[in-house]
Order: sequence, then structure tokens, then C-alpha cells
Amino acid sequence: MPAGVCGCCGPLRPRYKRLVDNIFPEDPKDGLSKSDMEKLTFYAVSAPEKLDRIGAYLAERLSRDVVRHRYGNVVIAMEALDQLLMACHSQSIKPFVESFLHMVAKLLESREPDLQVLGTNSFVKFANIEEDTPSYHRRYDFFVSQFSAMCHSTHEDPETRTRIRVAGIKGLQGVVRKTVNDELQAIIWEPQHMEKLIPSMLFNMQDAEDLDRAGHPSTPSGTGQDGEENPAVLAENCFRELLGRAAYGNMKNAVRPVLVHLDHHHLWDPNEFAVSCFRIIMYSIQAQHSHHVIQQVLNHLDANNKSTPRVRAGIVQVLLETVAIAAKGSVGPTVLEVFNTLLKHLRMSVDFELGESSRRNSSSSVSSVRGRESDERIVQNAIIQTIGFFGGNLPDYQRAEVMMFIMGKVPVYGTPCHTLDTVKIGHQGTKRIQTMLLSSLIMVTSGFKSKSMSAALPPPFLDPLFSISLMEDSELRQLVLEILHNIIDRHDNRAKLRGIRIIPNVAALKIKREKISKQDVAFMKKHGQQLYRHVYLGCKEEDNVHKNFELLFTTLAILTIELANEEVVVDLIRLSIALQDMALNNEENMPMSIRCGIMALVAAYLNFLSQMIANPPFCQHVSKVIELRSMDAPYLLPEHIFRDKCSLPDSLDKDDRQLYFQTADMAECLAGPGYNVERLSIPYIPQVTDEDRLTRRKSFVDTISLQVDMLSSSLPDRQSELAEEITFETLKKAIDTTGLEEQEREKRRQVMEKFQKAPFEEIAAHCESKANMLHDRLAQIFELTIRPPPSPSGVVSISAGHTQHPSVPVYEMKFPDLCVY
Repeated sequence: MPAGVCGCCGPLRPRYKRLVDNIFPEDPKDGLSKSDMEKLTFYAVSAPEKLDRIGAYLAERLSRDVVRHRYGNVVIAMEALDQLLMACHSQSIKPFVESFLHMVAKLLESREPDLQVLGTNSFVKFANIEEDTPSYHRRYDFFVSQFSAMCHSTHEDPETRTRIRVAGIKGLQGVVRKTVNDELQAIIWEPQHMEKLIPSMLFNMQDAEDLDRAGHPSTPSGTGQDGEENPAVLAENCFRELLGRAAYGNMKNAVRPVLVHLDHHHLWDPNEFAVSCFRIIMYSIQAQHSHHVIQQVLNHLDANNKSTPRVRAGIVQVLLETVAIAAKGSVGPTVLEVFNTLLKHLRMSVDFELGESSRRNSSSSVSSVRGRESDERIVQNAIIQTIGFFGGNLPDYQRAEVMMFIMGKVPVYGTPCHTLDTVKIGHQGTKRIQTMLLSSLIMVTSGFKSKSMSAALPPPFLDPLFSISLMEDSELRQLVLEILHNIIDRHDNRAKLRGIRIIPNVAALKIKREKISKQDVAFMKKHGQQLYRHVYLGCKEEDNVHKNFELLFTTLAILTIELANEEVVVDLIRLSIALQDMALNNEENMPMSIRCGIMALVAAYLNFLSQMIANPPFCQHVSKVIELRSMDAPYLLPEHIFRDKCSLPDSLDKDDRQLYFQTADMAECLAGPGYNVERLSIPYIPQVTDEDRLTRRKSFVDTISLQVDMLSSSLPDRQSELAEEITFETLKKAIDTTGLEEQEREKRRQVMEKFQKAPFEEIAAHCESKANMLHDRLAQIFELTIRPPPSPSGVVSISAGHTQHPSVPVYEMKFPDLCVY
């Protein structure tokens, strides 16, 4: 009876169950029955409403087989599911997919690597199917977590570990492909999912680099292990694909896990892997999103402002790579933000360095302190390179703004600055920041080509730059001159002028030049005297070295090439003669090496100038002087004075006129159309401006003494002033100012020398006497202007030490006519 009942009930089972049961052979080793599978597929296509039941029944059988460890049947079930998925594309496939994903989840939850790989492969096939309609309720949270865990597999067997990791990466890639293009699955970009996806990929990419660094190179693609089976290659491809699909609003969630991963695994020092990651990021994302990545790195640099110097240097170097790639396209509104953040960290690095230096004496380990200082230098150099490289790749209009921005950040010691307190960091810190900012300006201005000098050197940029050129520091003056060379030299002639020397044939250098434009002529009329003044003052600094004179020679030569017309040529000759006279007269008490260096500079430049203007008489005069110097005074030529061992004379003989360039001879050579020879007879005197106030060239006592001297000289004796008669000769002398300028210059030199060399007690007494004299003069003025009206009392009184005028009787008073009646 029981057998008969079973026999009768067997045919009563639903057809889909009988078709599903038939695909499983008696021996699982025989594999899926193809004929029965074709019947099941035909039935599913013909009756799509049965797909959900077919899927549920297959899931039920698969779950039972997994529990009973019948792995052969599990493989057959998954193969059947795959074929049904590929064959059916109707609307009824949605419920079937839910059963399919449930079965894949069952396989991934098992601890058998083979089942995990099997489930992953099925999921990847499903991910490649394009669905006609989106799914409103399907979520992939479990798969993200499970595939991420597989990417971090620590299985004992290396081969099995690699299989599991590859499967995990492929699964994540499938999740990405299935969700990123589906607007209803935007939840995949949320932080909780990105914090699993991104680190899983980076972990496998990093693991391969660690093996390479340890001397066990991973098998490259195409040599025994193709790219699809190499976890590092597969992870990098998946990483690129994910970033390439990221929209603007998702960039923060995509980049932040990268930064966190690099922090947790201490990958900023060394930072090769960090640089590699951000190169991948910058080349994978859309170009218009580049500035968002830069902003993320800047924010991360701010968050690590108290980290070790090497960590900060690693972040800055990563930033350098990102801006180097972004500068080729559009970097958006973050240009000045990049520079502002970098300059802020540059200042902080200097503060850290100076703080460590001040604690060196009290530190127990001097070597560790010095090591930290050297690490801070690494940070500073990385910041400078980033600033320079980023600015150098910007278009000219943005580069001009960046130049102005950086120049506005250059501090001057003792003056208020909106970026830092120069008094707090001291002169050493101020100089350090000045040096680094000017070095970055050199990199920014390198290759800068401006059609007009007035646009390249506006007063807000030129004035502070020249103020720094008056500093008593040869290194700062060298940097300023190099910046000027980058801006003024628009035809790249500096390399041909390198080294101060007597050039025998300037034409052989093949100097590139163009006719000076009207805008540049106007620029030289407005700022030419300012340029000449700083060359003049820069030559007489006692700490000048060979490089300073080389740069000064190049400056004069570039001015001649780029900005010199006939009027500028005359001014440059006047400047050269003034430098020669300054070295001969030695009113500044300069060392003999500096005086000879100035004479050599003048000789080298006039030799260059005479050949540039192609004036044979002028060339002959200059050549004659140089020839005589080479025989009688070689120390006045650059080839000799700038050698390491050069004998210097005790003094320079002013009477030997043949060794020096003469104004009259040069004026005679230049006589003719084009040159205003009469201006050569007017000696060049640098303009007196307020720029010295911004430098450290004067002490506080110097400034006070000069003010007192000016006040005393501006109040002459009243009796002598009243006694002087105004005649034609007096007016003529007042108009003629040729001698007054020389007198004023001599007077200023005497005052400066007095206050620099006299004892402090003598200076204090002199200032006190000046103050008393000023007080007496003011008392006299007040007495004359605020005298009380006459009194008829006729009494003479003495008040406050001054005799009052006697009163006048009423009948002797003289009143105005309008007051008398």
C-alpha cells in the first residue's frame, strides 16, 4: 500500500519541480544533464510566471545540499541558475533574481574557498547582465561586506589565499558595475560602503608593492599569472573603474578612504605608494573634478599639521603630484587656496625648526634635534617645489596673480605683516621665510613671458621686491636679481651671458632682441631710476661675493637687450661712471675687494654695451682702457679679481686717468644724432626714497639723528634771514641746483658717519643740545606770534626767564583809523 501511494503521488508533483529534479544526475560527477537542462530552460521561457517558483525550489535544494556537504549538486545547481539567468530577460525575472542572490549569499557565507569562489563567479555573471528596468528594493550591503572580507583573506595556503582575494576583488568589481550606473543604487557611494570598497582595493595593491620591496616580486601579467589572476592588477583596474564612474558629489566619499588608509598603514613615509595612488586617482577621474581632490589633500595636510615632518613632507609631495597633473587642465577656484595653505604650512615648519633650534642646548639628544631640523628642511623644500611647479604650469594671467600673492606674503622684519609676526619669529626666522618665498618666486617666474613690462612688474610687486634687494644679506639680493632676470629676459639670453667676463665678440653670442615697444619706453621713464638706484646700492654692499657681481652684470646686460633705447643707454653709462667714481672716492669705506669688483663690473658691462650699440669709437675707447688694465692693473678686470687668490693693491690711484673710463671721451664717442650727450656730464645720484624704511640698513639712532639734523637745518638764524637781501644773484643761486645736490650728499655722508662712529655719550649730548635748540627756537616763534597787547601801565616784567616788552602809555598808542572817532 505505501508503495502504491508513492507511485500514484509521484506524477502529481508540479512539473517545474520534476524538471528541476531531472537536471540532477544520480552521480554528481556526471555533471549537469544537458537535455534535461534544455527542457527546463524551454519551460522557463515559455512560462515566465513560473520562474520565481523554479528559483525558490532550486534555492531550497541548494541550501539542503550545502548543509549536507553535497558540493557536486551545489555546483550543478549554480550552473543551472546561471543558464536560466542568461536565457530569461522578462519582467518576471525580478523574483528569480532574489532567489539567485539568496543562493549566492549562502555560498559566500560558507567557509569553503571553492564555494566562495563559485558564488563569486555566479555573481559576476549576474553583474554583467543589463536589466531593462531598475530594481527599487534590491540592496547589495551584504555583498560589499562579504567581498571586502574576502579581499583581506589570510588563508594559510598562499595559492588559496590568492584565489579568495581575486574572487573578492572580482565580486567588488561586479557590485560596482551593477550599481554605479543605477540611479536607484546611489547608496553605494555612501561612506559606510566606500570605507569597505576602497581599502580592500588599496590593501591588495599595497601588498604587491610590499612584496616587491621585500625582494619577492609578484608575478607580472603575462608571465605565468595573467592580469585577471593577479590581485594587485585586478584591484588597480577595479580602483580605476570606480573612480572613473564617480560624479562630483561622490568625490569626497571616494577620496577620503584613501587618505585614511594611508594614515592607518603609515604610508606617508615612505610615500611611494601614496604617490602611486594619487596618480591613479588624478588620471582616472574626470578633469573637472581635479580641484576637489586637491582640496581634499589640502584639508588632510591641515589635519596633520602637528604630525612628524616626514609625514607632512610626504603629504606635500603627494600634493605636488596632484597639482602637476591638474595644472595641465583646469584646477578651478583652488589656485590661491593651494598657495595660501602651502604658505601657512611653510611658516609653521619654520616655527617648528626655530623652536627645535632654541631648545637644542637644553635637549638631551643633540643628534635627534638636528635630525628633526633636517626633516623640517625636507618639508620646506617640498613646499617650495610644489609652489614653484604649480605656479610655473599656470597660464600667464594666473601666474601674474600668484606672483602678486606670494610677494604679498614675503615678510619684512620689524614691520606689521598680515601673515605672521616677524618680531616673534625673529630676524633669523624672517630671513628663512624670505629666502624660501623668493626661491618659490624664482620657480613661478621661470619661463614667464609678458609682452609689457608694466604688466609684469606693476608697482605693488616691484616696490616690495626692490625693498628686499636693499637688505644687508647677499643671498636675498641674489634671489631678487634672479627673479628680475626671469621676468625681464623675454628672449632667454641669460645662458649666453652667464659669468662676468670681458666678452671679446658679443656678436658671436647671437643675442636675440626686438625693438623696444612704446609701453616699455614708458615703463623705463617711470621706473628706470628705480632700477638704476638698486643696481647702484647693490654694488656697494660689503658682503657681495662673486655671484652677486655676476648677477649684477647680467641685470645690466638684460636691461640693455630688452629695454634700452638711446635715452636708457645714456642713463646706463651715467650709472657706470657713478659706480666707477664711487669705487675711486670710497666715501663708504668699502673693502678693496669690493672696490675692485665694482671696477671689474663696470669694465665688463661697458665692453658689452659698446658692442651692443655698435659704436666703433666707443668700442675703441673701452678696449683701450681694458688693454691698459690688463698690463698695469689686472685686479680691475673680472678675469683676475674674481679668482680665489688675487693680489689686491693698497689703494687705487685716481691720477692715472688712462686706467679709468672718462666721461668726456665717451661723450665725444657718442656725439651725433640719437644720443643726448649733454646728459652724460650730469653725474648720476641715486634718488632718495622711503624704501630704506622697510629694510634693516639704518638703525633707530640713525633715523632719530637724521630727523633732528633736518629740523635744525630747517630753522636758520632769524637775524641772518632778515638781513639777507633778495637780489638777482640770490635768485640765480637758488635756481642753480647742480652744486646743492653735491653739498647735500656730502652733508648726509658726514651726518651718517658721525652717528655711526661717535661714542654713545657724544651722540646723546648732541641730540640733547639739538633738542634744546629746537625748544628755544619754538619758544621764540611762539613769543613772536602770541605776544600780548600793549598795556598802558608802563611796567616792565620778567616772566618765564624772558624779558617782556615795556608797556606804552595810552596817548602814545597808535590805533587804526577805523577805531578813532
